[in-house]
Amino acid sequence: MNMETLLQSFPVFLLIFCRISAFFVVIPVFSSQSVPATFKIGLSFFVALVVFSYGGVGLTVPQDLTYILLIVREVLIGLLLGFIGYLMFMAIQTAGSFIDIQIGFGIANVIDPMTGASAPIIGNFKYMIALLMFLSMNGHHHLLDAIVYSYNWIPIDNALFLKMIDGSLSEFLVRTFAQSFILAFQMSAPLVTALFLTDVGLAFLARTAPQYNVFVIGVPLKIIVGLALLLLLMPGLAMLFQNLFDIMFESMHNLLGLVGKSP
Repeated sequence: MNMETLLQSFPVFLLIFCRISAFFVVIPVFSSQSVPATFKIGLSFFVALVVFSYGGVGLTVPQDLTYILLIVREVLIGLLLGFIGYLMFMAIQTAGSFIDIQIGFGIANVIDPMTGASAPIIGNFKYMIALLMFLSMNGHHHLLDAIVYSYNWIPIDNALFLKMIDGSLSEFLVRTFAQSFILAFQMSAPLVTALFLTDVGLAFLARTAPQYNVFVIGVPLKIIVGLALLLLLMPGLAMLFQNLFDIMFESMHNLLGLVGKSP
């Protein structure tokens, strides 16, 4: 490889590296704080090297001020793809927040070791189970496939900014966010409904038998009911999370089809 070819290929490799590294910054599993930054950078570099050797050789990009816009565009594509996966995983913690507020665990948040943020107890518990299931079904391999094959759908010379101007991308993100919120409600609905009926029963008890201290009885009763129902619903979490992962990959596929074209 002569110097002229190297000078033409290096900017293309940097664009590929920007998209892939931005993807790994946001996407679950790889974006965890427990994963060293050196590993993330190294993985991004080698994946970018594979993508470049597969389809980046021979491409040329303008090497003027417009190159900055190309970098911004590639970073946005990586962040958007990662954000879709992150949004679906956050639906699990949102569902856990709804349950914790109803069960009385809302004041006892814990630090999530994956993100470093404060997370609800039940939500963190469900998140860990979902993450283990995701790894057991080789979901991290599917994420790598998504970012590698995104160049077949969205090449270097894509029209992301045009999609942002006409509003189709914003509409898609709003719909995806609303869908994740609906999924969070659906995942938490059985427990929240049962705990609400427990509150109604305690209200009737307070009216019919005022000598009972409902505040003393209610807190342990709601914890017992909530944990018992959670234990009963645990076998159904596998199918629930499988459906959630299918929706996540489908949303990524829809994003690739919206911004780019089917290969």
